[in-house]
Amino acid sequence: MVSPGAAHSLGASDGDNRRKGPGMSGTAAIVLGAIFNLNHPAHVVEWHFIQLSVANLIVIALMFVVFFAAILIPFPGARNRRKGRSL
Repeated sequence: MVSPGAAHSLGASDGDNRRKGPGMSGTAAIVLGAIFNLNHPAHVVEWHFIQLSVANLIVIALMFVVFFAAILIPFPGARNRRKGRSL
């Protein structure tokens, strides 16, 4: 349990702040609520026993893209280091 003094230092002034996310003002919650409508079921991709939401599938695909780009794109100083070794 948090003491009243510690709760005030954390930004909690009354009981209503517990309903909001940490660090999110009422205005920010309204703006984000207006941008993202979460009042519908998630879109799900099903493949045998695997179920993934479309949002998670996009994140996984982007992680693969970044991973393979990091492997394939040479480091900025790689060409200079190769020239120095061959001399």
